[in-house]
Amino acid sequence: MNLRQIEVFRAVMLAGSVTDAARLLHVSQPGISRMLAHIELQLGLRLFERKKGRLLPTPEAQALYEEVSEVYGGIRRVTERAEELKSGARLSLRVLASPSTALVAVPRAVAALASEYPAARIYLETLPTREMLGRLIRREADLAISTIATDNALLASKPIGQWRLVCVFPRGHALSSKRLLRPRDVLNERLISFSRDTPQGRVIADWCASSQVEPASSVEVRSGQMACALAACGAGIAIVDDLTARACRSDELDFRPIVGSPTLGIFALAHEGFAPSVLGKRMIELAAASLKQAGRG
Repeated sequence: MNLRQIEVFRAVMLAGSVTDAARLLHVSQPGISRMLAHIELQLGLRLFERKKGRLLPTPEAQALYEEVSEVYGGIRRVTERAEELKSGARLSLRVLASPSTALVAVPRAVAALASEYPAARIYLETLPTREMLGRLIRREADLAISTIATDNALLASKPIGQWRLVCVFPRGHALSSKRLLRPRDVLNERLISFSRDTPQGRVIADWCASSQVEPASSVEVRSGQMACALAACGAGIAIVDDLTARACRSDELDFRPIVGSPTLGIFALAHEGFAPSVLGKRMIELAAASLKQAGRG
């Protein structure tokens, strides 16, 4: 029996007559009669006895109906599962984020996603870029928001935002009188620097080299948040990404854009060999919107 035959047989069992079965399926009465006769011929079984306009199911029909009911129960469960997936129920999303994006932009996107899909489970972790790539390749995470692009053939990379270098300094510093800073304004100051093996350190080192200025530095850090904390305490000024600067801005700390500082991309990374879930797609959309909003803050 094919699915259409099963549907007709079930309708007749439920309705008790060809007329009512036809009404149930919104088809013609002769069509139901022909289908029913074909089913009996194909199976070699007498399924119904005709009596006073009614169809009385035989024991064989009753036994067959039990199997058909199980089939329909499975179909119903598939439909229910599809509705659950549509709402995010029993779905999960493992998100990784670069430290600077995890300060405000990504948490804001995760909060919005959790509000839209309250039945879903969302996992968020901050990691350095190299570790994020490994997790994605090993399928230990579904999605990463990274401030560094990748050319790994196993990973898909989609640009969703931008970041640029700015200068952070204590409130009341001489630099606060200027709306825009030039490279020499910044690089002639005592600088809180980044380790050369960090993404920020490499970007800043390349920019300093292109500006032909060697900054004076006595304190070295590995994170933008630490650089901002030190700058707020008066240990010097720091060059950090604008996402970190905006998140750390306070009564003790301010920042200014730097003329000619490089603008770099922010990317959504995922495994090339797997299609994203509905949660993953929505997370990328919300992260892009959050990054755009953060850039205006």
